[in-house]
Amino acid sequence: MLVLLLVILPIVFAVLTALVSDRNARQIALLGAVAEWILSIVAIYQFNASPSSALFTYHTNWVSIIGADFYIKMDGINLLMVFLTTTVMPFIVYSAFNRTIRNAGMYFALMLAMQSALLGVFLAKDAMLFYVFWELALIPIYLIALIWGGQGRQRITFKFFIYTLAGSLFMLLAIIFLWLNNPARSFDMQEFYLVGASLPASKQLVVFIAFYLAFAIKIPIFPLHTWQPDTYVNAPTQGTMLLSGIMLKMGAYALIVWLIPMVPLGWKMASKYVIILSVISVVYGSMMALTQQHFKRMLAYSSMGHVGLIAAGVFVWNLQGVQGALYQMVSHGINVVALFFVCDAIFSRMQTDNMRQLGGIRNTDRVFSILFLIIVLGSIALPLTNGFVGEFLLMHGIFQYNTIAAVFAGLTIILGALYMLRAYQQMMHGETNQLTESFAPITTQEKIMFGGLVALVLFFGIFPNTLLHFSEEPVKQLIDQVHQVSNLK
Repeated sequence: MLVLLLVILPIVFAVLTALVSDRNARQIALLGAVAEWILSIVAIYQFNASPSSALFTYHTNWVSIIGADFYIKMDGINLLMVFLTTTVMPFIVYSAFNRTIRNAGMYFALMLAMQSALLGVFLAKDAMLFYVFWELALIPIYLIALIWGGQGRQRITFKFFIYTLAGSLFMLLAIIFLWLNNPARSFDMQEFYLVGASLPASKQLVVFIAFYLAFAIKIPIFPLHTWQPDTYVNAPTQGTMLLSGIMLKMGAYALIVWLIPMVPLGWKMASKYVIILSVISVVYGSMMALTQQHFKRMLAYSSMGHVGLIAAGVFVWNLQGVQGALYQMVSHGINVVALFFVCDAIFSRMQTDNMRQLGGIRNTDRVFSILFLIIVLGSIALPLTNGFVGEFLLMHGIFQYNTIAAVFAGLTIILGALYMLRAYQQMMHGETNQLTESFAPITTQEKIMFGGLVALVLFFGIFPNTLLHFSEEPVKQLIDQVHQVSNLK
């Protein structure tokens, strides 16, 4: 029942948040996000002591006529995603406390509703339930971007909605196809593994492509990325944090636990090509980030480069690659939320994120410059920061697969350092100008938020096994299972 409470609790607080006045909505939403985080920490502690406990499984009939069950379960892999979701959510809610938001109750309620759907995606062990949560996660972020977004939001959010809906349609067709080939007429994950692996290689490839389109759009992978930069820039800061910090992890997570184990021969046939697309995403995203002058758009392309490396690590399908991908998902989620909050702090004061117009902010607020620098160092994978662990494992895994692929994938580290340090130098260093001399020091609330995020950057850089030990054994089992079926071992 504990795992069910993880999904339900955000909905309860979302309803409460929508019902109270805008003045109280912030406090109720933050209370809900913190309560959910505490619940997740309790769940992780209990899981560490007794992973087979019934507390971490909830299974009941749902739509009996088609064999769909409400089946959710915490395991060593999705535990990392649960931790990420519940840990960054209080920061996302808290980041909006001093911002003027019209209809704040509904704004925060949608954020909490999205958290519930995201947790459902990560915990679902029934394919139809997974699909339902996948679609439900789209609705709150679509409304957040549409109602509270910037200029041109109708066109931009419509493009985002069509992209993701089209990808989901391919996934639904693939799920129905596997269900029709299942004699038990069940959507159970383990049965889908058996059904998918029993299909001829050509059919597995078709199923692989259908699922890949849905997941690659969400990540996003080149050339299915064109919705991302405009949506990230146009959405309100909290919407961008949800998209980049958590939502894009849905696709990368689904590659690991749904796509590759379900159609191992399809992965074997397509792996070379999807790894190439992932590496292209790394190079393209990093190069585009280098050309940007607006900090928020630069972060959007930077995110594409980072998740391209994550996808490449997944598709090489070895222990270092998959473990690195999981850890980097957590690290990137923390770092990118922190970076978008930096952008929000600057924009709220200067009314611009054009890096050419900024400079010398360090002279007006040294505390902010130090906290910002630590976050930047985590983003560029400096040793003893969280970004280093994930990227080192990813590069190790890709190098085992192919040296040339590793060389190009490694460009994300070099180019990332180049555009992130350049951005920091342009905004923080030099002399203050007429605009930045009025930069107000960050508030106590902002110091608390930055301090918490910086603590996470350093803690998970120094103690990576805090999370990695949970996923190592189940990842090994999945890797061995796929290699055995695809005759690669």
